[in-house]
Amino acid sequence: MTKTIIFDLGAVLIDWNPHYLYRKIFDEEAKMLHFLENICTPDWNEEQDAGRSLEEATQLLVDRHSEQEEYIRAFYGRWDEMLGGAIEGTVDVFRELKESGKYNLYALTNWSAETFPIAQERYEFLNWFDGIVVSGTEKDRKPFDSFYHTLLTRFDVHPSEAVFIDDNLRNVKAAEKLGIDSIHFTSPEALREELEKREIL
Repeated sequence: MTKTIIFDLGAVLIDWNPHYLYRKIFDEEAKMLHFLENICTPDWNEEQDAGRSLEEATQLLVDRHSEQEEYIRAFYGRWDEMLGGAIEGTVDVFRELKESGKYNLYALTNWSAETFPIAQERYEFLNWFDGIVVSGTEKDRKPFDSFYHTLLTRFDVHPSEAVFIDDNLRNVKAAEKLGIDSIHFTSPEALREELEKREIL
């Protein structure tokens, strides 16, 4: 029986995308994509999710790419401009689950400890969770088993009684290996269908 629902946040409940900022900065899409694929890369960003400070991360790239300093410093200097808003369809699903009173609701998110407070201030629904585990605070992240175990242990969650929702298939597969029923998020509509199949909604 499902007792616990675990949500990822970025691209599931919150629309976060560096393109929103860098389209304002670069006049050509190709230049923007090259910058985000080769300088401020997803792998670089994940190290901040794992606890590296924004100052250290920024300086690392400035030292390597001094000609791009202005663009590099914008990543965290104007980070809030990457937030596109709530993904309302998923928030509606979340609200229904919360109002049912049937489930413990947690978030397991790869997110810098330094930028997460900005999201907390902006999105009221983050207060609906019974607990949130933030990678940057824990200095650990998905898809490592230890990060999932942090949530399971802290909130006394049994893997067989939980459902995990994430847009990253890598993270979904990692949860499944731990015995957690998982949903690969592609859209709010598809999520609702999956939860209805499980008779959770």
